[in-house]
Amino acid sequence: MSFLAAAKGGSSYILLVYIVVLGAFYYFYLRPRNRKQKAAREQGRQVEVGDRVQTIGGFVGTVSRRSDDLVTIRTEGGHELDFIPSAIARKIVPTVTEDTTPQEGETN
Repeated sequence: MSFLAAAKGGSSYILLVYIVVLGAFYYFYLRPRNRKQKAAREQGRQVEVGDRVQTIGGFVGTVSRRSDDLVTIRTEGGHELDFIPSAIARKIVPTVTEDTTPQEGETN
């Protein structure tokens, strides 16, 4: 009888370990990932005219018109494409590079 009691206790211990592992997986992997996706969706909906954006399909361009249900993007070639706001993947923020060349009259 003691063997059966030990087996029941061991199986509940294993079940508890599985629950802890799945909880940790959710907390450390799925939850931050969902938050990041939600933030990206919100950012795509908040673009303004003149912003440089990338769509989920990889098109890059500048927002030329914006309404509640459509975003019009002008590409470098001058073509205008209409997208729904949820198709905007991200806003492209220009990188600022520091000029390291000395100006006239400056010495290093």
